[in-house]
Amino acid sequence: MEDIYTMPIAELEKRSNIKLNVCDHEVDMYWKVAIEVLETIEKNNRSGKTTFMIVPYGPLGPYFRLTYFINKYKISLKNCVFCNMDEYLTDEKKYIDIEDPLSFRGGMNRIFYSQIDEELNVLPQNRYFPDPENPDNVLRLIDKYGAPDMVFGGVGINGHYAFNEPPYGDEKCTNDEFLNRQTRVLEVSRETRTINGFMNAGGNFNAIPKYCITVGMKEMFMAKKVIMCMPRDWNAGALRSVLSGKEDCHVPCSLFQRHADATLYATREALKAPVPEIRVYNK
Repeated sequence: MEDIYTMPIAELEKRSNIKLNVCDHEVDMYWKVAIEVLETIEKNNRSGKTTFMIVPYGPLGPYFRLTYFINKYKISLKNCVFCNMDEYLTDEKKYIDIEDPLSFRGGMNRIFYSQIDEELNVLPQNRYFPDPENPDNVLRLIDKYGAPDMVFGGVGINGHYAFNEPPYGDEKCTNDEFLNRQTRVLEVSRETRTINGFMNAGGNFNAIPKYCITVGMKEMFMAKKVIMCMPRDWNAGALRSVLSGKEDCHVPCSLFQRHADATLYATREALKAPVPEIRVYNK
């Protein structure tokens, strides 16, 4: 039986419909993604078209590079519509406070919108988040502006995109049903809370909210271009499942095998085989 966790990446790449873009280092990935975003915006600006994108709060790296390019080269975002992928919710299924350090709404303001020269910035009325009180607003944006030009974001430790967590336990779901899931409120998986606690809360996964709202796979699959980012060593296991050529809603990003233009950006660190190492400990 073939073992995707030890198989050479070149072999996995051959069987995958998802394009692989290998980056030597994490920072290289962020420059590449930023350039793709800006090329799309500039092309639409030249044609007088609105740029509509579904964007993440993380990874943060592309935003620092985007603000540099935008301000330096005076690239206007006045005709852009940005809808973020997701946000944490309270136990009452309301947005967490925007001043909470974990808030994606607050984070976007701190690292992106507040860093752009005002004459170039996305208009406040064109900055959206999925709304737990009005989850259909993302589909209404698509009705208004057409298919998103791009969706980009990081891939979770279990292969999720945004907070589209895989089916859990005895939950029954086919691949087609999963791809038809729209923007909704859901519970954050234990795996996601654990890794997010490691990255954002000093290992205190209990600090990570239990609930979230996420743009659905249905809306994101409508995008003309899908970009997935896997920069870290803990991405290695899910990365191989995503590239295996097998579609499985338990590894949500693997379903982008069906998409006409899906690219996975991965560092060499994330491409390493995720196999156990023999370690010798001092007694």
